[in-house]
Amino acid sequence: MNKDTKFVTAGNNWFQDSWNYEYIYHFTWLGLPIIQLPQDIIALQEIIWKVKPDLIIETGVARGGSVIFSASLLHLLGCGEVVGIDIDIRKNNRRTIENHPLSKKITLIEGSSISKKVINRVQKIAKNKKRILVFLDSHHSHDHVLKELKLYSPLVRKGSYLVVFDTMIEEFPKNFFKNRPWNVGNNPQTAVHEFLKGNSRFKIDKSIDKKLVISSNPSGFLKCTKN
Repeated sequence: MNKDTKFVTAGNNWFQDSWNYEYIYHFTWLGLPIIQLPQDIIALQEIIWKVKPDLIIETGVARGGSVIFSASLLHLLGCGEVVGIDIDIRKNNRRTIENHPLSKKITLIEGSSISKKVINRVQKIAKNKKRILVFLDSHHSHDHVLKELKLYSPLVRKGSYLVVFDTMIEEFPKNFFKNRPWNVGNNPQTAVHEFLKGNSRFKIDKSIDKKLVISSNPSGFLKCTKN
């Protein structure tokens, strides 16, 4: 399927055109907006089922659908908890998450994902956790994501994943995202490639990219292959 260039190109064109309709904003998970492509939601579900993590760390909470998604799967698996980090958790979003039936599975931390204070708190929560998943979906500039990668990757052990979101920015036309500090050459995918140059513990799981075809996270599904 992935060798069919016409099919792949059609998928890429569709994804770019979908931004005209804010397609990724159309979906909810158990009542909360998740702001993800359905394809990526399924891929994350497969990873969570395979890893069965003790802890899922998410940078970027937005309107809460993603942390509820993770919490719901951990509830079904009978394991783990979720930490959601955001520099600005709005009161109504916090209230909605904290009033959700799955809220007991979730710890919300307000602050920059790369601040020492936040990192120290996350490390305390992660202590003695054997299987940790990390989802990076906060500020999408190269420098910020690279710092996140360096700070959070030591928590991920062999067999688990570190997923970097919105790497597709690199593959969209230049200046596609108006009034944003990220662009072609300055985005999560460029941070991934720089990170991998100096870290041999992680490899891009290309099998996920090939299966999805349409994804916000091409080259962003990083599998830990060494402890």
